[in-house]
Amino acid sequence: MGMTPRGTSLVLASCLAAAMAVQSPARAEAPDPAREARWHDVAVAVFNGRTVTDGAGLLSIDAPVRALDASLVPVSITLSPQLKPVALTLVIDDNPAPVAGIIHFGRLADPRGIKLRVRVDQYTLVHAVAELADGRLLGVSTFVKSAGGCSAPGTTNQAEAMARLGRMKLVATASQAPGSLTAELLISHPNFNGMQMDPVTRFYTPARYIQTIVVSQAGERVFSMDGDISLSQDPAITFSFHPNGAAKLDVEVDDSAKAVFRQSFEVSPRAS
Repeated sequence: MGMTPRGTSLVLASCLAAAMAVQSPARAEAPDPAREARWHDVAVAVFNGRTVTDGAGLLSIDAPVRALDASLVPVSITLSPQLKPVALTLVIDDNPAPVAGIIHFGRLADPRGIKLRVRVDQYTLVHAVAELADGRLLGVSTFVKSAGGCSAPGTTNQAEAMARLGRMKLVATASQAPGSLTAELLISHPNFNGMQMDPVTRFYTPARYIQTIVVSQAGERVFSMDGDISLSQDPAITFSFHPNGAAKLDVEVDDSAKAVFRQSFEVSPRAS
């Protein structure tokens, strides 16, 4: 699908303009030419000039209008059951690295709902773009009034954060959709993005952040996610899936320091 991001490259790539038109999805705020121009440039860079059409009525995005903590902003994306997406991209337009993550759905995925936590650097539009099997891109947006999330220090010091690096927790429950389970995955990782200053040393903490997350069951993919520096500290991801009868759900996480963390979780073999 050719949409794998990496933070450093997108800081530059998102500033490129192109002649191809990008239709701006519906938004809660009144049209703002500067924000529309920013979205145009970001969308052209991320989606290689492909048109993003308005997905209102087929998908929605929800985030607090004013986030209490700009470094832990919850975002919820809901997709219509009639959609058959192969991927979902979350874009925070005015972040230094706009693409917060790209989720690639596997055979076991129930893509109707995704929740995660992100950093927001300044007042910005946040876009969710679903890619369908036929190649179409559908997008929606919401406006978030929050700032400083990318440079905000973590809630724990560096030593404590590194001591629990890679620990995971997963809780699965029956979802409202028949034959589906909903799970919340918690990953202990500071997700340092290179912009946080250590209050003691006054030096910037080197970047170290989650790059990929893969969730599978008995070798069958639920989803994989390409992460970046806009993900929050200790990412929390809520997703749904159709269990294949195996007793465990397997999670593999890779970060930018080439560390790999793996863990398996007991889940109900059948959704109620």
